[in-house]
Parts: sequence; C-alpha cells; structure tokens
Amino acid sequence: MNALIPQAHAQAAGASPGGSFAPLLMMVVFIVIFYFLLIRPQQKKAKEHQAMLGRIAVGDEVATAGGILGKVVEVGETITTLEVADGVRIKVQKFQITSLVPKGTIKSA
Repeated sequence: MNALIPQAHAQAAGASPGGSFAPLLMMVVFIVIFYFLLIRPQQKKAKEHQAMLGRIAVGDEVATAGGILGKVVEVGETITTLEVADGVRIKVQKFQITSLVPKGTIKSA
C-alpha cells in the first residue's frame, strides 16, 4: 500500500501547471479589473470637474449640488456668488457647483 502513495503525490504535483502562482495571478487580475472599472473612471470624473470649476466665469449659468440654479455674478478662489432671482444673491462654495447649464435656462421673471 505504501508503494502507491509516492505515485499519487507525483501525479498531483504534475496536474496543476500554474503551481503556487495561480492564486497570485488571480489577485493581480482582480486588482487590474478593479482599477479599470472603479478607480480610473472616478479619477477621470474628478479631473473633469476640477477643469469645469476652473472655467467658470461671470455670467455663466450653473447648477449646484443642492439643486439651486443661478447665474454667476462673482467668482472667488473658493466662494462663488450666484444670483438666483432679481436682486437675490447667495454665496456657495465653488466645489458645490456640479454643472454648467446652457445659457438662457434660467429665465428672469
């Protein structure tokens, strides 16, 4: 019976071509997939948002994260002043501006 055990070990060792590198390879593949599906798109979106914030100028119409639409009347380093109605101005943090809206979207009453 003991004569069969060395043969069984020899067969099992030759059966897995990857050996101990297969789990490591799978981890690397998962990390690469995770990077391209989650991390990279998020970094790209953040970079586009920063570029959009840098392009904001007086007269642009914007939407904030809270859903407020307004016309930019003053742009500062971190604070932007929006006119949301005739004579009504609010100050918002610049990073809260989520998008530029097309000119003429905000109509005065």
